[in-house]
Amino acid sequence: MMEIHVEGLCKAYGGRPVLTGLSAVFRPGITCVAAPSGTGKTTLLRLLLGLERPDGGIIRGAGCRWAAVFQEDRLLENLSAAGNLRFALGEVPGEAGELLARLGLDPSDSRPVRAWSGGMRRRLALARALLVPAEALALDEPFTGLDGENRARCVALIRERGGGRPVLLATHDLTGLEDAPVVRLGEK
Repeated sequence: MMEIHVEGLCKAYGGRPVLTGLSAVFRPGITCVAAPSGTGKTTLLRLLLGLERPDGGIIRGAGCRWAAVFQEDRLLENLSAAGNLRFALGEVPGEAGELLARLGLDPSDSRPVRAWSGGMRRRLALARALLVPAEALALDEPFTGLDGENRARCVALIRERGGGRPVLLATHDLTGLEDAPVVRLGEK
């Protein structure tokens, strides 16, 4: 069973501390990282993904293959959904059409994603992350721009496909995730 451990994790930008002495264990399943804006949710995910280095502390177990949804969708705007999936995955797995449909997206939609709504793009970014063969997931505000119905679809698929791997989900809103463990940042 894979676990990710952080001990005494610290990070500051321009002398302003963002994370100070964070210790936590992230086990398989969803763990919500909850905090007000500007208190380290994205920073924690970036540290775990290896995109930034901590100023102090220890991270163990994060050197695995990650899939991520960033705050920005990071899609190729001139490609269709299938083109975006092909770019990220090499070839589109057979399960992709069903996953897109379950997220309320038309798998045969050949329009470039620049013509899609923000919520549709957000769901495609999530589908891409869920389809990547990865040992852990980092999801930074994955429900931005989604209504209640689409949020519920996304939560259900994250639960289902998260399986036996750590899923770190940074969010302001715990709706539908009330039973998940929560790491709260920025609280004394």
